[in-house]
Amino acid sequence: MIKPDAVEKGFIGPILEKITAAGFKIIAMKYTRLSRRDAKEFYAIHKDRPFFGELVDFMTRGPIVSAILEKDNAVEDFRALIGATNPAEAAEGTIRRLFAIDIAENAIHGSDSDANAAIEGAFHFSGREIYS
Repeated sequence: MIKPDAVEKGFIGPILEKITAAGFKIIAMKYTRLSRRDAKEFYAIHKDRPFFGELVDFMTRGPIVSAILEKDNAVEDFRALIGATNPAEAAEGTIRRLFAIDIAENAIHGSDSDANAAIEGAFHFSGREIYS
């Protein structure tokens, strides 16, 4: 997902360019906005953490771009491309280093495992919206 902060700043194009230049194929994509219910469901793993309310507020404040990407070793390669959660700790040239503000407004979300990628993809897309 390209998060609301990056969408607001007009970074959709440059972020997608970095993703495709890194060899990822976009097999599903949409410009949408999460409802509060959807954001709470998507981030349910964090529901007991003190930042949960702020996370839901942030993720519902504006549109996002959700996508499913395909590539050999996609999860690991994408995690490397996006960089550390805290952009101050992210490697030079990573998406978060280039486009994120701070640890809370960090421009992009990437799945942390193949299993979560499948769950998160199904959250955003029906089977008829995915083209590989």
